[in-house]
Amino acid sequence: MPDKIIIFDTTLRDGEQSAGVSFSKQDKLDISAALEAMGVDVIEAGFPAASAAEADAVAAVARRTERAVVCGLSRCVAADVDIAGEALREAARSRIHLFLGSSDVHLAHQLRADRATVVSRAQSMVSRARRFTDDIEFSPMDATRADPAFLAELVRAVLAAGATTINIPDTVGYALPSQVDVCFRQLIERVPEVSRAVLSFHGQDDLGLSTANAITAVAAGARQVELAVNGIGERAGNTSFEEVVMALKVHATSLGVRTDVDARGIYALSKLVEERSGLAVPANKAIVGRNAFRHASGIHQDGVLKHRQNYEIIDPAWIGHPEGTQIVLGKLSGRAGFAARIRDRGFRASGEALERAFGSFQRLADTRREVSDADLDAVCAGEGLARTSNG
Repeated sequence: MPDKIIIFDTTLRDGEQSAGVSFSKQDKLDISAALEAMGVDVIEAGFPAASAAEADAVAAVARRTERAVVCGLSRCVAADVDIAGEALREAARSRIHLFLGSSDVHLAHQLRADRATVVSRAQSMVSRARRFTDDIEFSPMDATRADPAFLAELVRAVLAAGATTINIPDTVGYALPSQVDVCFRQLIERVPEVSRAVLSFHGQDDLGLSTANAITAVAAGARQVELAVNGIGERAGNTSFEEVVMALKVHATSLGVRTDVDARGIYALSKLVEERSGLAVPANKAIVGRNAFRHASGIHQDGVLKHRQNYEIIDPAWIGHPEGTQIVLGKLSGRAGFAARIRDRGFRASGEALERAFGSFQRLADTRREVSDADLDAVCAGEGLARTSNG
């Protein structure tokens, strides 16, 4: 039986930390409802101690969510823990997510605390959080740059205090996949009792490696991944929800894992988050970008028309894409793509008639980035091609 990978979505928390993004309470309710409908396991609804309005929004999500775990982020500060616990009080299933720096650079230049103080504070706050829920996640922030021996010491301490999920954050998007692999395997070797908890990975995309790092973490033993829709988040963003969910689907057999996410909601979810966040999805964004299933090269058009899997490893229907595979005509398009598109427009041509029309199309395409349907109709009409009754 494949191992289940817990999908933890942080769009409403870390995603909201994107510069220029501010979700309203209604935004959080709408996005969390879409996430729950898709089968997402954990929804990190926000950082309750940030403001009274944020605490109210997290509480609203907690009240409305029936199946998924609703999570609130908290610093290892007593007041933060209490505010998070109160915000989550009406949740059917709640989690408090605690974080504290673990790398020497964070200890020296942000926390200005020694290792013993950090361990003591982490233990104390995990114990305090357990007054509100028995589902406690702990993140040793900047773990991929931390001393492995100290990371193990800190993880051992919070496990003893009652943490049930240990999340390893690549907080500044620093690590290579090989380093993520070593980090997880060393931690499992140094702290055998971590097997009683769920190991998780949270990656930032500063070097464009977050999806690769997440899949590497899964291969090394992580059974939860922390993701954000459209990859939104601090600086260059978080690990992309759609990329990881689909990578786990495509490679489920070789990885020996599964998720409970219904991927057919991905496209609509991406559009919802794009609208509410105000952050446009790049055209070449994997999975959900406008060009993800559009083919402009003649060679690719010919191949995908003969057999979709020649050039598509994902069926657009898997993510609920409303249009599916598209042939886009331009100066690099070949006869196969041109013929297919004019058939779609209701024109029929072969032999010399097709060659004449294709020649006219090529001359036009040299002057356009993309040949529109109206342009195509004009080319066909100009060459005297008859339109069928279905055109």
